[in-house]
Amino acid sequence: MQRPLGAQISHMLKDRGVDVIFGIPGVHNQEMYRGIEEAGITHILARHEQGAGFMADGYARASGKPGVAYVITGPGLCNIMTPMGQAYSDSVPMLVISSCLDDVAATKGQLHQMKDQRAAAETVCDWSEEARSASAAYRLIDRALVEFLTDRKRPKHIQVPIALLQAQAAPAIARPAPTAPRTPPRSSRNLLEGVQRPSLGAQQIKSLARRIMEAERPLLIFGGGAATPGVESLVSSVLAKSKAASFTTYAGRGVVAPDNPRAFGASLARPESATLLKSSDCVIYLGTDLAEVDLWRSDPGHRAGAVHINLDPTVLAAADADDTRLQADAVDALAAIEGAFAGVPASRWSSEIVADYRARWRAEVDAERPGIVAICDALRAVVPPDTMIYSDMTQLAYVAKEVWDMDRACHWHHPYGFGTLGYATPAAIGGAIARAGQPTMAIIGDYGFHYTMQELGVAVELGLRIPIILWDNGKLKEIEESMVRAQIAPNAVIARNPDFCRLAEAFGARAAAPKSIEALQSAVTEAFAADGPTLICISPGLTG
Repeated sequence: MQRPLGAQISHMLKDRGVDVIFGIPGVHNQEMYRGIEEAGITHILARHEQGAGFMADGYARASGKPGVAYVITGPGLCNIMTPMGQAYSDSVPMLVISSCLDDVAATKGQLHQMKDQRAAAETVCDWSEEARSASAAYRLIDRALVEFLTDRKRPKHIQVPIALLQAQAAPAIARPAPTAPRTPPRSSRNLLEGVQRPSLGAQQIKSLARRIMEAERPLLIFGGGAATPGVESLVSSVLAKSKAASFTTYAGRGVVAPDNPRAFGASLARPESATLLKSSDCVIYLGTDLAEVDLWRSDPGHRAGAVHINLDPTVLAAADADDTRLQADAVDALAAIEGAFAGVPASRWSSEIVADYRARWRAEVDAERPGIVAICDALRAVVPPDTMIYSDMTQLAYVAKEVWDMDRACHWHHPYGFGTLGYATPAAIGGAIARAGQPTMAIIGDYGFHYTMQELGVAVELGLRIPIILWDNGKLKEIEESMVRAQIAPNAVIARNPDFCRLAEAFGARAAAPKSIEALQSAVTEAFAADGPTLICISPGLTG
């Protein structure tokens, strides 16, 4: 059936398993909206393209499916570039489809004109391409969906000229949806017939298993690439059979059970972790970049001969020359190694030593940012099981990332590498849409809330039951402290805040401003049972 290409794209996405699209319509991309309802796709109207991008990000992290966004030419694409950069940094599958002008070389002064918007988008995503025919648009969409399964998950951008969106086109060839999430244990063959991920050979698996079992201080470090829904039982089995100790990066939190006696937690950024890595005679990195935000030091600390298992060849290329570099999916590799263990492990890790380190690091965190550890403990005590949490660049989240142990993977999401403000609120909205009826919570700072506060209207409009914990210290406290350490007068770190509770109520949301930890717990419990979002404003100095 012939339809305008803009409509055919929505039908194709529905055929490939896309159920939700985030975005804002405009004159330049209205043809993309012609087919959304007809295709049976739900459209979420954001208040700003940045919000649409963060919602798509949160949806993707919660569902395991790509987050899809429609935006207009020029400013619409520019507005979503910050979320694209965040998704690139954190390996999130996001597909942004925009319109573009038919000509920008011979014609100037057009509405929404940029010199080269395709090239601009390419700076913050895996690739950015222009479709100059209907068949090219279809091939690019399929390429993106396949790469989300086979390669490292990173955002893609496809732009389509306005005249082409308006032109009649035949439909894309129907194909099975390639976007369903996977749960381990799993084989190396993915959901698309004939497509296979890189995998370890039998000898490599046997050698790694033997190396772990023969080591006196084996240490496994799990990154975001190992964080897959349901991976916890596999990791527990590997650690139980090998008696290995473990760290997780912030993105890998929840992969290792919090009650594991040899789990050092998400404390790689503590300087003493370098000593532990140096003392280990078998360090294996599973699905981690060892990025600056994981370590905050240039040298991880391990001796020569560490093993890096990663899908991304650029990560492997950055490893030390004396290290072993293996291209494979971290979870696939872990499942293979788990089945190759034999004999009695030689590990001499002591649970008492691990507990001593963890207690000391917790005390350090509490001393660095007094009072916040107690708030994290109070929140964790009342948050329902299976709650998915989205946090922002704020001191409350910085503390929580180190002391709040997660009991399952992929349930705490944070703007790690790119480090944008304003992520948590819209991302939590996307997550709540993906997991309808399941608990979702946001943690955001007062300054970060300013960036995307308008998206609170979307949560109200959809009746999403989201507690939004707003840490209101009245300033950019982390920046102030950094400036003081650098002996810079801490100017430009204070902005006048509105009455956040009244602002939330103006949007139609519930609001609370508890003054004690007990009142905070009550407010959170009520928010999870409410019929819409609740903004819960807390300040330093909550009474215990």
